Amino acid sequence: MEEVKVIEIKKSIFEDNEKDADALRADLKRRGVYLLNLMSSPGSGKTTTLIQVINRIKDKIRVAVMEADIDSDVDAVKIKEATGIPSIQLHTGGMCHLDAEMTRQGLDNVDLADVDLVILENVGNLVCPAEFDTGSCRNAMILSVPEGHDKPLKYPLMFSICDVVVINKMDVLPYFDFDLEKCKEYIHMRNPKAQVIPICAKTGEGVDAFATWLLQEVNNWKNQ
Repeated sequence: MEEVKVIEIKKSIFEDNEKDADALRADLKRRGVYLLNLMSSPGSGKTTTLIQVINRIKDKIRVAVMEADIDSDVDAVKIKEATGIPSIQLHTGGMCHLDAEMTRQGLDNVDLADVDLVILENVGNLVCPAEFDTGSCRNAMILSVPEGHDKPLKYPLMFSICDVVVINKMDVLPYFDFDLEKCKEYIHMRNPKAQVIPICAKTGEGVDAFATWLLQEVNNWKNQ
């Protein structure tokens, strides 16, 4: 198996990230490529969720993944080994987020002519990634049960910009003081239109719903 390519992302100097993001979205639209920006806290299960989803959709659409971390290539290797799809690692050089220009630098190393969907697994935290538009078509986030149902109250921006919130680790719900209905209420306080999908990435429970949402998003993007 080929080694995973590691891309060193340099800090971009920009005056208007929103302008860069809009330009990137327009470019992706012309190419017919859908970009999903996936965010969460460390340890919420992003990579495990991605493996489950990708293995459900890779025979239907062409997928590539960009894994953003401060260092290491652990997640990119794990994705490649578990799914067989193209996966590259983006090193942010200590930065806790990606912006649109940094995302474009990563996409320059993806064969966009051969993919329908690129999933960007953003750096793990609930603050910085929410502040920067990456140029993605949609934003998604994963909240895990052990983190608590009050996170939408504590990190309002993250929940307000996400089109879908995946609540992971439902298998441990009996062991934590996590109120699913209260969590949904808090999410919709921040974003009434956000779709909430409870799953267990470990067992695969509920993952079909997330995969279906993503397939519909990609098809709608291509057919608009």
